[in-house]
Amino acid sequence: MADATYTPPAVWSTDTESGGRFANINRPTAGAREEKELPVGTHPFQLYSLATPNGVKATIMLEELLEAGHTGAEYDAWTINIGQGEQFGSGFVGINPNSKIPALLDRSGPKPFRVFESGAILVHLAEKFSAFLPTDPQARAEVLSWVFWQVASGPFIGGGFGHFYAYAPEKYEYPINRYAMETKRIFDVADKRLGESRFLAGDQYTLADIANFPWLAPFTEGNIYNDAKTFLSIDDYKNVGRWVEEIAARPAVKRGRIVNKVWGDEDTQLKERHSAADFDGKRLVTSPPV
Repeated sequence: MADATYTPPAVWSTDTESGGRFANINRPTAGAREEKELPVGTHPFQLYSLATPNGVKATIMLEELLEAGHTGAEYDAWTINIGQGEQFGSGFVGINPNSKIPALLDRSGPKPFRVFESGAILVHLAEKFSAFLPTDPQARAEVLSWVFWQVASGPFIGGGFGHFYAYAPEKYEYPINRYAMETKRIFDVADKRLGESRFLAGDQYTLADIANFPWLAPFTEGNIYNDAKTFLSIDDYKNVGRWVEEIAARPAVKRGRIVNKVWGDEDTQLKERHSAADFDGKRLVTSPPV
C-alpha cells in the first residue's frame, strides 16, 4: 500500500518538527553554535571523531600505519559525540566547517593544518606515509575508484536506508524500499568484485578495503540498524562475508573499531586514545550497534 500523499509546500521551511533520533540537533544552517575549544594532545595527529562507520575508517587507517611500523602516525583520538551536538562547537567547526566526523589536525610539520571528510583523511595519510595506496597509475586508479565508490555509496546506506529503516519516527514503504534496494545493489557490486579478487582493488589489502570495511562489515555481522541483516538477506553475499571475516581478524582493525566508541560493553569502549597502552584490558571484538 502506498503512503499517504504529501504535497510539498511552494517554499520549504523548518516550521514543521522533523522528528526522529537526531531532530534535536538537525538544522538547515551551518556554523558554530557555541564557543568550545578542542583538546590537543602531544602526538603528530589529532583526530576528533566517533566510532561510527566513517569515524572507524580513520582509526583503522591510523592503527594500520602504526602496525606497519610508521611511528610517525602516532595520534591522539578525542571523542566528538554527534548525538549531543559536540560537532557544532567552534573548535570543531574550525577544522571541519561541515560539522561531520571525523576531522584531523596534522601537526607533523612546522604549520598545523586541517583535513576533513573521511575519504580525504585516508588519502592524505596514505600519501604521507606511502602506504596502502600503490604508485603504479593503473593500480592507484583502481584503489581510488573503490575508495570514492564508498564515499558516494555511504549516504545511500546511512542517511538513506539506515535513517528510514531504523531512525525515522514513522516507517514508510517507499523510502525504505528505495534505499533497501540500493543498499542491496551496493552489496551485490562488492560481492561480484570480491568473487574476482581477494580484496576490492586486487590481491593486496589497500585503502579501498579500509574505506569500505566499516560500512559493509556491520551488516554481515548483524550489528547495525536493528535487524537489518535479516531484512536485507545479507547472508546472500558470501564473498563479502569472506572478505569481512579476513579483515576483521587484523589486529589493527580490531583496535581501530573501538577507538572513540562510547556505547556497548564497557570493556569494548575507548573514549580517548593516546597510546597503544590504552588498549590494555580492552576486549577487541566487533562493534555493537550504532
